[in-house]
Amino acid sequence: MRLATFNILHGRSLVDREVDLDRYARAVADLDADVLALQEVDRDQPRSHGADLTAIAADAMGAPHHRFAATLTGLPGVWTGATGDHQPNAASYGVALLSRYPVTSWSVLKLPALRGRVPVVFPGRRRLNMVLDEPRVALVAVVEAPGGPMTVVSTHLTFIPGWGPVQLRRLVYRLADLPRPAVLMGDLNLVGSRPAQVTGWHTLAEGLTFPVADPNRQLDHILADGPLRPTSDSLSIDTGVSDHRALVVEVEQY
Repeated sequence: MRLATFNILHGRSLVDREVDLDRYARAVADLDADVLALQEVDRDQPRSHGADLTAIAADAMGAPHHRFAATLTGLPGVWTGATGDHQPNAASYGVALLSRYPVTSWSVLKLPALRGRVPVVFPGRRRLNMVLDEPRVALVAVVEAPGGPMTVVSTHLTFIPGWGPVQLRRLVYRLADLPRPAVLMGDLNLVGSRPAQVTGWHTLAEGLTFPVADPNRQLDHILADGPLRPTSDSLSIDTGVSDHRALVVEVEQY
């Protein structure tokens, strides 16, 4: 089984700063994932040609089972928090999860959010910025994988220092009663081995994923709890889309 996680930057390429839907579809197809977690996904947004980027990815990889969970509704700059549910007829932004294997259940988990603006110093800058974080959710599926039921999660954690581990611990707690093995994939905005240390889960894939052209840190992760192990070296792939590389690994249940 091939797993992949990819922060797609709403399909935009840093090569020409354009959103080319055909290029995006090729990028997803080339990953050849059986289960794919996506972050920074648009639906009905003018900047991505009003497309449903989850549906395009599903067609490209041949995944009949897929969901999108909105975190923000409306246009960039004026959008507001969404429920995390599929909201028809609304421009939205969020996370997605796609599977070639049957899915027996879907759920959306809201993650704890900081209220109001908080002070943040961004890397490479000296000035203190007061920032308002966006809502965060986890999209959860129970997949009928070749080795039996498996829980799979796609999420995108906050960039605000110190708060990502809080969200991650809460998420793991809420996944405790779901089938094992469980896989957590996404842009966790935590570097290196930190997610494994916070969760107690084991790392399935290692590779520098950000920034895309010359990556110097791993923000994107694939973690597991239960009898799941990699069967190959993981790959960090520059797809020609996004400011992140995709992270891919072959795994098996045992």
